[in-house]
Amino acid sequence: MLTNKQRNILRAIGNSLEPILIIGKSGITANILNQLDEALTARELVKGRILPRQGLDVKEIAAELAEQTGALIVQTIGCNFILYRAPQDGAASKIDWGQER
Repeated sequence: MLTNKQRNILRAIGNSLEPILIIGKSGITANILNQLDEALTARELVKGRILPRQGLDVKEIAAELAEQTGALIVQTIGCNFILYRAPQDGAASKIDWGQER
């Protein structure tokens, strides 16, 4: 679970990111999950987008992706979402948390 301060830091970082995960009318596929898992391992913070007019709910898609990959939802806004997953196996974080974590 993220604190409000952590969530605010991640939102600020996520605003400058370009979406690297694009979800179309086929929804969540095995390929999408693999791509997201690899991106979360490499970056920790991933911004995704659902193509407009696909009839998909961004909050439902973000929740499903977070559940399937062990990530946390940082933000959903419009057609975009930001997911975060802490590094595993004691690896150092790539996120600059500032003074306090």
